[in-house]
Amino acid sequence: MNATSPTSLTGAAVAVINEPTPEGKIAQSRLHADAWQAGTLSTIGDVSPPDRPARPPKPELLAPRLMPRRSKGGEAGHFAFVHAIAHIEFNAIDLAWDIVARFTDEAMPTAFYDDWVGVAADEARHFELLCGRLDDLGGAYGDLPGHDGLWEASSATSDDLLARLALVPMVLEARGLDTTPAAVARFRRTGDDATADLLEFIGTEEIPHVAAGVRWFEFLARQRGLEPIAAFHEIIETRFGGNLKPPFNSQARDAAGMAPAYYQLYADAADS
Repeated sequence: MNATSPTSLTGAAVAVINEPTPEGKIAQSRLHADAWQAGTLSTIGDVSPPDRPARPPKPELLAPRLMPRRSKGGEAGHFAFVHAIAHIEFNAIDLAWDIVARFTDEAMPTAFYDDWVGVAADEARHFELLCGRLDDLGGAYGDLPGHDGLWEASSATSDDLLARLALVPMVLEARGLDTTPAAVARFRRTGDDATADLLEFIGTEEIPHVAAGVRWFEFLARQRGLEPIAAFHEIIETRFGGNLKPPFNSQARDAAGMAPAYYQLYADAADS
């Protein structure tokens, strides 16, 4: 790294979060993840992240309720779906780096940082692949609006690492595990195997992200003297309205180490 490069992991994380361009976020994520994994960047540091990440002029960010209804069919529908997933992955880059930088007051092992730096690198790669698919479909990221609700999970849990681990990997990313199989099947039915293959690949790589969330949630809950599943339900009740909606992809959740007790009661409530 050159003389202007961050000297700590939290400095590197904040540099990514403060980078507005998609290309810059991808490049910096790759650079800093490689440096951390190689040991050339080894100090955690204590550089505090901003309340919000830097963003490019496009896409226009709207409240979720103001998002236009997305077409489900044809090339326009395919493009809109891939654009929506790309927007999620773009936000996921910042969410992963934010968890690295925001909670240094918690005494977490180095392996915690290893996991989330790896997640950040994965999310940057996923976003890059999705941008390539958008190009194949005749457009680019930013051509459609994106909703601004994704960062609300960060803002709502900026005070507590346990809540962040519950809401981001164990709720939002786990929801991706639930919805991916149906999306893949829908694209295959319409003959868009290229998009189906990409979504399937990303879905497989998201399983370890959820696993990291479960692993560190359970570690931190026990550090605090809490029973993890009971603590999870309390967080969902107080911070997520107590309502997770099925269907749940039990096979993928099992692969991520998420016991059915984390989510089965929500499936039972929906059935009743």
